[in-house]
Amino acid sequence: MIVGSGRIFNISKISSDDSGEYKCKSINKHGEKYSDNVTLNVMYPPKNVSVLMSGSGVIVEGDSVILNCISDSNPPAEISWIKGGMIVGSGRIFNISKISSDDSGEYKCKSINKHGEKYSDNVTLNVMYPPRSVSVLMSGSGVIVEGDSVTQTLLL
Repeated sequence: MIVGSGRIFNISKISSDDSGEYKCKSINKHGEKYSDNVTLNVMYPPKNVSVLMSGSGVIVEGDSVILNCISDSNPPAEISWIKGGMIVGSGRIFNISKISSDDSGEYKCKSINKHGEKYSDNVTLNVMYPPRSVSVLMSGSGVIVEGDSVTQTLLL
């Protein structure tokens, strides 16, 4: 694809889209000649940072959940995982096997390289679990006689 003409090719406001291989072609009435390729490698901070979660729908205690941090940067970014303001992991993939209700909360990834950093939006994990510590509370006097009122409350 021809991107310019003349002896000098100037790219103003360079962006990551300008990265790639470039060469020039010289033509006169006796023929044509191409230069060697030159690689333009544009460095930039993380952008388009997002989290993809494996599966969909309801997360039930005991399931496995995989969070994947998507980030575009050059050089490649280092990834940290954050839950409630605390770093809980690193690397592009954060795997929670045998998830429990304690793992419920908001997660996000931080993408950082020497040119900058960016956070993803929060992803909320809401882990469903069966009832625990079920008991009954009964109000009334110690002795219950026919005709008395009794209130029973189910405590979860």
